[in-house]
Amino acid sequence: MDPRRLVLVRTGGPDGSGSGYLVGPQLVLTALHVVFDEGRWAERVITWVGHPEYGDGLVERQAQVCWSDPRHGIPADNALDMALLWLEEPVPTPGGPVRWGRPRGVTPVPFQGMGFPAFAADAGNEAQVEYLRGDLPVVSTSSSGWVLDCQVWPAPRVDEQRPWAGASGAAIFCHGRLVGVVIEDNRTMDWRRLHAVPIHEALSLPGFADLVRRHGHPGTTTATEELTAESGASAGGTGVTWPVEVGPVPALATAFQPRRLLRERIDAARTKGGSVVLTQVLSGGGGVGKTQLAAACAVDALRKEGIDLVVWATATEGQQVITQYAQTAARLDLPSATGQDPEADARALLDWLATTRRRWLVVLDDIADPTALNRWWPVSRTGTGWVLATTRLKDARLTGGGRTRVDIDVYTPDEALAYLQDRLTGDGMEHLLDDRAPALVEALGLLPLALSYAAAYMINEELTCAAYLERFTDRRTRLEQILPETADAEGYGRQITAALLLSLDAVQAADSTGLAFSALRLSALFDPAGHPHALWATPPLLDYLTTHRTSPTADQTPQVTADQTHAALRLLHRYALLTCDTRAEPRAVRIHALTARAVRENTPHADLPRLAGAAADALLHIWPEVDQPHADLAAALRANSAALADHAHDFLWHPEGHPVLFRAGTSLFDAGLVAAATAYWQDMTSDSERMLGVDHPDTLSARVNLAVSYWQAGRTGEAIEIEERVLADSERVLGVDHPDTFLARANLAGSYGQAGRMGEAIDLQERVVADRERVLGSDHPNTLRVRANLAASYEQVGRMGEAIDLLERVLADSERMLGGDHPDTLAARAALEQMRQDGESTH
Repeated sequence: MDPRRLVLVRTGGPDGSGSGYLVGPQLVLTALHVVFDEGRWAERVITWVGHPEYGDGLVERQAQVCWSDPRHGIPADNALDMALLWLEEPVPTPGGPVRWGRPRGVTPVPFQGMGFPAFAADAGNEAQVEYLRGDLPVVSTSSSGWVLDCQVWPAPRVDEQRPWAGASGAAIFCHGRLVGVVIEDNRTMDWRRLHAVPIHEALSLPGFADLVRRHGHPGTTTATEELTAESGASAGGTGVTWPVEVGPVPALATAFQPRRLLRERIDAARTKGGSVVLTQVLSGGGGVGKTQLAAACAVDALRKEGIDLVVWATATEGQQVITQYAQTAARLDLPSATGQDPEADARALLDWLATTRRRWLVVLDDIADPTALNRWWPVSRTGTGWVLATTRLKDARLTGGGRTRVDIDVYTPDEALAYLQDRLTGDGMEHLLDDRAPALVEALGLLPLALSYAAAYMINEELTCAAYLERFTDRRTRLEQILPETADAEGYGRQITAALLLSLDAVQAADSTGLAFSALRLSALFDPAGHPHALWATPPLLDYLTTHRTSPTADQTPQVTADQTHAALRLLHRYALLTCDTRAEPRAVRIHALTARAVRENTPHADLPRLAGAAADALLHIWPEVDQPHADLAAALRANSAALADHAHDFLWHPEGHPVLFRAGTSLFDAGLVAAATAYWQDMTSDSERMLGVDHPDTLSARVNLAVSYWQAGRTGEAIEIEERVLADSERVLGVDHPDTFLARANLAGSYGQAGRMGEAIDLQERVVADRERVLGSDHPNTLRVRANLAASYEQVGRMGEAIDLLERVLADSERMLGGDHPDTLAARAALEQMRQDGESTH
């Protein structure tokens, strides 16, 4: 009996309501008189599927009667008081097919059910769920089927002479098998006794049986199992008491989050199965909560779905699975299990699982070697079994044989915050929560394992979210210090770094290229949100990997190829150390922030300069000359440059500032991100002064770009102050004829013009023109451009004759040197035409 399949049926008849049970995604079992009363079929039927305390609450659906078919007229007087309703839309629910039973023997059989009897209604007359329970005496004088002796009889009410009204249609279960449908006894015992119509009588009717087979939950049959008071203790042997749990199932963690969206994905994958065993493989990296999800599914299977057998087997090695299967066979007292040969006993269990009609769940936790399990995947020819596996692997061998992979990721931000709040509040430490809690869960990468360790550490040390976050983000703090083993409150059993990098040994054992380890170290320097796959085909990374292979072999080519780097990334992907999905370019390669941090903390400090240099060279190699046509790529490159600069510390400033640092800053200009550009160049200027000195050319270049950012932000006064200092320093350090000095002079002239200081601007521009002509020649394109700028300044101050004469000279020189169709020539021609028109309009 699954509470999530409970149904409230409402009609327009005199009684107005009844109960039902969802036996298929669109098929509801109820009593006939709920929808056919006083010789008339109900004109409108509305149902609410579910239970207020389970799942997502009640789901409303309109319905119509599909058995008996109202189109065939009025049912016969001796028709079974049973009906099937067809919902307008399916209601997906977890769990397997309904199983049917038929009580036998002379000893009463315990029963249970759920319904909406009138006596359970509250003062507002709203229907409330009532748990029906008691004994079903198989030998009875009832002419209508099973008599239900309830342990608690509803007391008569003044305003309701029929307190069981509304319970009609409720499904009755014995030993987890549906045996009948409730009908109220309206003849004797003051309407206080219940009867149930036997389900086996309906299953013997072709029309009913056909609907159940075709539209029941996957795997539904019409076979009934004979039940007695003792049948709860019968299985393979006679000494078994059901349900049976072998394992045991791990306890759910404190403040466990149900992860509704993930459970819906697991249930959706499960409902896609047919009459064979349904198998889902929960795949994800270390610490994402795969085992806890599987444990929650197993607990629900035992408590809510009435499953008969749950087997929990650790599956890191094949022998562990065999041993657990053999122990299960012994627990079930299977006749063919002798206890002498574990493999033979394990095979006996698989044979029994394949043919039994009992409902079972086998959990294979933490699969490390798919090949070792090839012979040990359970199957079910009756459709009553379910297999749930957990693994770090994303391996095609795990999705053969009808198995479905469900990718498990970290918490959502809401789930992570709810966990932290529940964990601290549950320990009486809610005062540790503050407005930094959202930032803290983000810093921990929303990783369930990390949140568990962090919360325990906060409780032990009485640290607020803000205080813990400050420690966590301190570069000097290592993961094992801020997420120590002493904070393993749930008995996970591993230090955090070991848990995150557990697959690394297996990767290195399987790595035929010798590249995976170095590739992982490089990936850890980039943005966790993703970096371009194209980086792994660039000469800088290929050259680095060529000289930093682990255990190179004779059959490896001297130069690493792009195909080999892709193979290494896919190997790391398969073992869930990173994600490599080329469909997500330019963020195709992603790594969890904590995994990356664990890798960096285990990378020798001496290796970091070469790693950082190769990564920076690769970023620069694929950076487009012009950002605008490649906005997504440029944004990804900026984010990865920022991450690299943060992780590489000062190594990108030796022996001078790496060009990628400057390219990232100019990309901010190109993107129009003025505020971000200003902050970036402020930091660059400070870093360059600290690392290289105030007179280094890179420092001067950083100051120039800072002035440009001020200029773009409209902070002209600050821009001029910086540019005046840059010009003076450039003339002193680089010389008056250095190209950077020319640029500094031209920038200052432009800022003077923007500030309205046109006299100073023109004086400086005339000097710039003279310098260009002297150093570069009068016909150089740069000389022509600065002449055009000077002409525009002449026009601005009303010196139209000089402006036109100068621009005519620029146009003539451009046509002679660059050609009539060159962009600079076209620009000069258009400017001259406009200037002449402006000059005529002023006369």
